[in-house]
Amino acid sequence: MVRVTPTDRRSALRAGAGLVAGGAFAAGCSPAVPSSGAAVQPAAVSRSPVSRPSAARSPAAPAPRAFPGQPAQITHGPRGRPQVALTFHGQGDPAVARALLGEAERHGARVTVLAVGTWLDEHPDVARRVLDGGHDLGNHTQRHLDVNAMSEAEATAEITGCAQRLRRLTGSVGTWFRPSRASRASPLVAALARRAGYPHVLSYDVDSLDFTSPGAPAVARNVLDGVRNGSVVSLHFGYADTVAALPALLDELDRRGLRAVTATELIG
Repeated sequence: MVRVTPTDRRSALRAGAGLVAGGAFAAGCSPAVPSSGAAVQPAAVSRSPVSRPSAARSPAAPAPRAFPGQPAQITHGPRGRPQVALTFHGQGDPAVARALLGEAERHGARVTVLAVGTWLDEHPDVARRVLDGGHDLGNHTQRHLDVNAMSEAEATAEITGCAQRLRRLTGSVGTWFRPSRASRASPLVAALARRAGYPHVLSYDVDSLDFTSPGAPAVARNVLDGVRNGSVVSLHFGYADTVAALPALLDELDRRGLRAVTATELIG
């Protein structure tokens, strides 16, 4: 079992954990999370997009790709290669997000960030930070509500609202779509995502359950007990347990010979 101790050498992540512990939590992706210790839900009404003129001068981000032979909803990659995809639901304090990205990069790891549109409205620079680090950036709906329970019009607005923000900031709607508040998209939401330009829905086969705040050792254990070649792992920005668990988690993946890559690289 991997041990995560308070004496972790990475001071940047300790600082990030302190920020998160102070209350800057992101919303988890399960409606069944207990209210005690749970993250604050995003506002029901999104803000107007924040302009970022410099984004137009940056290279356009990769667009979604169709992967022949892959299902409409992808839960894992090929089992024959020693690679895994760590996917982060993008919300919360941007300083913590940058610390987590920096830690991944120090390990030579690349991750996938599914961003919430309201988060991009409040922190537009984080989109380019993700891409500049060599990571995937995708769509996790505009307001992080239960998209599967919405009407067609409401769900369309959630998907396209975030896609529009990604395009404005990066020149692309992002490489992936993942539904909010669910591991898999309903048939309607999957169809709407395809209409918005996403050939596949990115699901996962390993859930860290970090949004339940089980403690850093449990987060690491939840991942390492289930991860194997081709796994797609669900994690979150904005939770202290994730911040504290990541260094030991990456170390153990390295020890097992499992390389952390983007979802695009894993599937492709």
